[in-house]
Amino acid sequence: MSLRDALKVMVVDDMPTSRGLIVQSLEEMKIWNNTTENNGQSALERIGKQPVHLVLSDMNMPVMDGLELLAKLRSNRLTKGVGFILITGKPTAEIVAKGKALGMNNMIKKPFTTQQLKACIEQVVGRL
Repeated sequence: MSLRDALKVMVVDDMPTSRGLIVQSLEEMKIWNNTTENNGQSALERIGKQPVHLVLSDMNMPVMDGLELLAKLRSNRLTKGVGFILITGKPTAEIVAKGKALGMNNMIKKPFTTQQLKACIEQVVGRL
C-alpha cells in the first residue's frame, strides 16, 4: 500500500467552502482517506476515537482555534506525533513563532494551489 493510500488526513475549518476546497485539493492528489470537522474541539474529540496521520487546520475558528488544537494534540501522548499543518490567510510572525514553539510541522498561506498544498504535505509526510 502506498503512502497516498494509507495516509489518513483530517481537515479542520469552520468555513464549509474552505473545507470543500481543501478536500478537493486532497482528492486531486488522490488522497481519499480524509475527514472534516468544523472546529478544533470537535476535531480533537474525533481524533481521540479515530486517529489520523495528518491534520490540516485553519487558524481562526470558533470554539478552539488552530494553535489551541495543536497545543492539545501535542500535550496528549496518543496524539503528540500527529502531523500538523496550519492554514491561515494572515501568517503573522507571532502566529508562526507560536506554531513552531508548539510543534507545528508546516504552514501554508491561503489562497494556495493544489501543487502548493502537495509540496507542503510532502515536507511533512514524505513523497506522495
